[in-house]
Amino acid sequence: MPSPVFAPRLLSVLIAASLLPVGASAAETALPAVEVSGTREGAAPFAAEVESLPTLRATSSDTASLLRDAPGVSLYGGGGVSSLPAIHGLADDRLRIKVDGMDLIAACPNHMNPALSYLDPSQVESIKVYAGIAPVSVGGDSIGGSIVAQSTAPEFAAPGQGSLVKGEAGVYYRSNGNARGGNLAATYATEQFNLSYSGAIARSDNYDAGGNFKDRLFVAGTPAGFTGHPGHTLPADEVGSTAYDTRNHTLGLAFRGGSHLFEAKFGYQDMPEQLWPNQRMDLLANEQKRVNLRYAGDRDWGKLEARVYHEDVDHFMDFGADKKYWYQAGTPTYAGAPCGGPSAGCATGMPMATTSKNTGAVVKADIDLTQQDLLRVGAEYQRYRLDDWWPASGAGMWPNAFLNVNDGERDRAALFAEWETQHSAQWMTLAGVRFERVSMDAGDVHGYKTVAPDSGNQLRDSAAFNAQDHSKTDNNWDMTVLARYTPDATRDIEFGFAHKTRSPNLHERYTWSTWQMAALMVNWAGDGNGYIGNLNLEPEKANTVSATFDWHAADRSWEFRATPYYTYVTDYVDAVQWDAATNAPRAALQTGQYTVLKFVNQSARLYGVDLSGRMPLAKNGMGEFGLKGLLNYTRGENRDTGDGLYNIMPLNAKLTLTQKRGGWNNAAELVMVSRKDDVSAMRNEMETPGYALLNLRGSHAWKKLRVDFGVENVFDRLYYHPLGGAYLGQGTTMTSQAVATVPQWGTPVPGMGRSIYTALNVQF
Repeated sequence: MPSPVFAPRLLSVLIAASLLPVGASAAETALPAVEVSGTREGAAPFAAEVESLPTLRATSSDTASLLRDAPGVSLYGGGGVSSLPAIHGLADDRLRIKVDGMDLIAACPNHMNPALSYLDPSQVESIKVYAGIAPVSVGGDSIGGSIVAQSTAPEFAAPGQGSLVKGEAGVYYRSNGNARGGNLAATYATEQFNLSYSGAIARSDNYDAGGNFKDRLFVAGTPAGFTGHPGHTLPADEVGSTAYDTRNHTLGLAFRGGSHLFEAKFGYQDMPEQLWPNQRMDLLANEQKRVNLRYAGDRDWGKLEARVYHEDVDHFMDFGADKKYWYQAGTPTYAGAPCGGPSAGCATGMPMATTSKNTGAVVKADIDLTQQDLLRVGAEYQRYRLDDWWPASGAGMWPNAFLNVNDGERDRAALFAEWETQHSAQWMTLAGVRFERVSMDAGDVHGYKTVAPDSGNQLRDSAAFNAQDHSKTDNNWDMTVLARYTPDATRDIEFGFAHKTRSPNLHERYTWSTWQMAALMVNWAGDGNGYIGNLNLEPEKANTVSATFDWHAADRSWEFRATPYYTYVTDYVDAVQWDAATNAPRAALQTGQYTVLKFVNQSARLYGVDLSGRMPLAKNGMGEFGLKGLLNYTRGENRDTGDGLYNIMPLNAKLTLTQKRGGWNNAAELVMVSRKDDVSAMRNEMETPGYALLNLRGSHAWKKLRVDFGVENVFDRLYYHPLGGAYLGQGTTMTSQAVATVPQWGTPVPGMGRSIYTALNVQF
């Protein structure tokens, strides 16, 4: 890393170098804005829409990464296309994430198939973020905010045009990990009918970090490249289990008549592989089939919308190529060749299967009471079924499968009403209330062991679980009150209060085994620990106050926003270290190692501030220069223990110098992240050092063609993302013994080293 004195000069030189080509194309024109004539799903106000989607798509195949420039949003590290968004320190199931109006659920016990993983970045037309305080009309059963992702809306031929035929194709390549892929979209439409298709493929090998990070990964004397498959080793800078291969397809049909729109979308995902650097298993198959039917119409009194959707998921986990596949009883080290099968005490992998069915229905209306008053009312229903079981693979298991969640049921029924009023040119208010009834149940379970002698307390734990009543019903209330005050053309103030409630998910309530191997398979935190469910969990209840102060030019040529927020959560689902022998909390914490924890209700508070802004710098013969900035600060505390909450992003900032001229659009981005030392002691969360990264980006757009190019992590810096989790990407991952092939506690997942990328998109 350059010295502090030299860094600004070097940054200036690199920025100038990235802008050199602009002179040759001053006369080129930018791509025109696309006009969509189909109606779109209405949305409540107080949302921030993600900008610069074409530029962001070129840098990643992970749709969640499109949110990385949104104030208040950070990302939990995961597989290459499945990171988990967090808003103000609350992530995953604590957010309501909608994809084309569907509430999709991560079926995997490690949450390897989250909602946004079912859309390729090229298929996303818009993403809206409701940070912190979300209106009740954009979803319940969440406490941290909402994310609404939309794919391309149906487009119809203009009156008298006859038919419309159009499409788009794109390819990309990124040097780090040999990432490559492509996308294709095509539309045929008349004035009343639309037929469309969009598809994308994305593949990557393991990526490389900015240097050797494995010095402490294994015990002394073990080669840093050791992994579990015969003859398969990894270089010291290669981040194991980061490869992926995914294909996404969507077929759309739409009919328009007058003010009525009928739309059907059929989606299919085939993901043969997504390896996982911070989990002990890998995704080796994920197939999703979904149907999404929608009606939208304009009435004399307002708008009406109805939706029905269904999703089937088949998910499979086992060890990828970088993790050990053969396990010999009593011999945790790899012997160099497959062992002799179950009769010899050998486990051939550890297969784990999950299936889910998700059916939902939504009816909602926007009713124009007066010119100033709008009433939103709606009803929602979701029926979710889950089976999570692990077929026997070795001695001590046969002939039984381990039932992790058996016949899991989670049904939601909701009603909401929301009143939006424009009192004057200066004042607008929105107030809403939502009721949800969440009903959950699950069947009896058993482990691999169903007869004595017991192993891993499977008989004890399954008997205790089966003896309890599994049926749970939660009656949850949400309330939101928001206001916007606009004193003049250069100032806006938004402020409000929200009370939000979330019921636990099926794995939080119904996973039952204290056996370390089983507990390790229940972990969407990526911290290397194992987790045990708790039938007695209560719903989380969060009270949030927030305000946004927005100063800007009348034409928005410059703007500055500040959003302070405070959230207090009662019955927050955290965890305590658990002693399997006594089946009680540990008397003394295990430190400096991976451990097993049980979900429990406690209390928590989170607070912080988001700052963002942009301003013009100069306009001359080289084009228009501007500056954009973003700063996020979040603090999270467990109020019962005084401990830090897990995976809270430390103070971080981005500063971007932009330049535009004709069809050129270039940027130099400086990413700065402070040291993470406010960590969760209960989970033995690892600290990470601070870092700074430089990214250079450029693009050129013609009428029908767009080219993107750039360099990420220009100086090939070795760094650890604070939310990347624990590195478990290679070796003997299914045991915690201190032997030569087991990844030791203390190595976070490193970020990607230098990567040069280019992308090409053409419209036809």
